[in-house]
Amino acid sequence: MNQDVIYLLLIFALLVIPRAMQRFSVPAPLTCLGFGIGAVLGLGGHAHDPVVDVLAILGISSLFLFAGLDVDLAQLRKGLGPLLLYLLIRSAALVVVAWLAWHYGHLPWQAAGLLALALLTPSTGFIMDSLPQLGLTGEEEFWVINKAIAGELFALVMMFVVMQADNPMHLGMSSLVLVAMLVGLPLLFIGLGRWVVPHAPGSEFSLLVMVGMLAAYITYWLGVSYLVGAFIAGLVARRLQRGMPLLASHENLHALRLFSSFFVPFYFFNAGTEVPGDALSLEALGWGVVITLVVLPLRLAGIILQRRLIFDESLRSSMRVALALSPTLIFTLVLAAVLREQFAVPEVLYGALLFYAAVTTLLPSLVFRSAMSVDPLQNERSGDKAAAPPRKG
Repeated sequence: MNQDVIYLLLIFALLVIPRAMQRFSVPAPLTCLGFGIGAVLGLGGHAHDPVVDVLAILGISSLFLFAGLDVDLAQLRKGLGPLLLYLLIRSAALVVVAWLAWHYGHLPWQAAGLLALALLTPSTGFIMDSLPQLGLTGEEEFWVINKAIAGELFALVMMFVVMQADNPMHLGMSSLVLVAMLVGLPLLFIGLGRWVVPHAPGSEFSLLVMVGMLAAYITYWLGVSYLVGAFIAGLVARRLQRGMPLLASHENLHALRLFSSFFVPFYFFNAGTEVPGDALSLEALGWGVVITLVVLPLRLAGIILQRRLIFDESLRSSMRVALALSPTLIFTLVLAAVLREQFAVPEVLYGALLFYAAVTTLLPSLVFRSAMSVDPLQNERSGDKAAAPPRKG
């Protein structure tokens, strides 16, 4: 079959069929991931395509660029006390899980740390884009959004440190580059806004995506991941909103939503094409079931207990917040790939992580009877996502 026809059929399959499957409460990313696994089972190594690789990078980078733009530090400060307690509990849980993986799983300590992050980090972009479909109250939505964002910021920092920690000199140099990015990106945005935008009206979106991709490739060059740099670029652009209002304007965010919603499905499909055969074995399924039955209830119980103690919240409301925070799909996929490529973890563990990610992603859809999906267009709101004030604990 002609290569162009194959690409057109793939685009149709990834953009149309997953949305149709949502009526059965199947999240669209899981459908795309399933398509990728089906392709590799049917075509073997021929399923992996360099063009899809590039589209996948654009997808994950644009998603985290948008996630960085979604960070509202003022909203985070409103719930600072409970969020700090949440992060403290998360840190303790990460240490315990990493120690267990290192001591009993015989993983290198870096791999153990990344495994803990893969199991415990909510997928913020996925969660925030799905919130309108879950019917949460304003206060519940406030805490889901801010806990997800705080957890993501913490996880990105930990991911950066853990992946570089085997070489202190490399970590130091990478940290300097990261600091240079935090200083240089605002200057770059300001310079482009002063010397390019006046002569090219409407170019703000293109400049935002270009800088986001540049930052993504810098962190990839540092040996971390595309998503770290893209997130930083989005965060910097959000902080410049007052001085450069067009950069993170409603129109620009809408354009980025369109851009992201087109390319994100290719990331999940591409992740499916990279699944090795042994990751789909009964042994991997068994370990996936064990990990899910142990980790997921503990995660839910931890959030419920925290909210009951701090806010004296009803069990039902605490459970709704905990369930909304349960999906780990994107972080688990990203870190599972890192573990397999850089630390050569067993393919059985890779498959177990895929099963765990699928269950945590599917669970809220089944409970709330509404399919969750990474689709920014479904969550197009003009900055009032976290309108409800936090309750004082």
